[in-house]
Amino acid sequence: QVQLVESGGGLVQPGGSLTLSCAASGSIFTINNMAWYRQAPGKQRELVALISRGGTTIYSDSGKGRFATSRDNARNTVYLQMNSLKPEDTAVYYCNANIKSMANGATITYWGQGTQVTVSS
Repeated sequence: QVQLVESGGGLVQPGGSLTLSCAASGSIFTINNMAWYRQAPGKQRELVALISRGGTTIYSDSGKGRFATSRDNARNTVYLQMNSLKPEDTAVYYCNANIKSMANGATITYWGQGTQVTVSS
């Protein structure tokens, strides 16, 4: 059993910053890619940022230059630092991780429950 728990969302004014965290727990042998997605009302879920186990990062155009993702492999945690936030960044942010189970060796992609980020004055 593996769980991803996000934290750090909230209300922020335009131009402000937020840092999201996502911690994985449970029967974990290793975590491969970890990623952040977001879904705004009435829109499809979209990739925001991805980070490999080795630290290679990929960003969507919407977050490039403003968002930064990092991870702490010892803590099974991924972070998303968001700067210069805009109203259009308002969405539910989800963390996603590709995890190999210690229990049975299966590799499965897990999702967190999501955390709301609202950018408004």
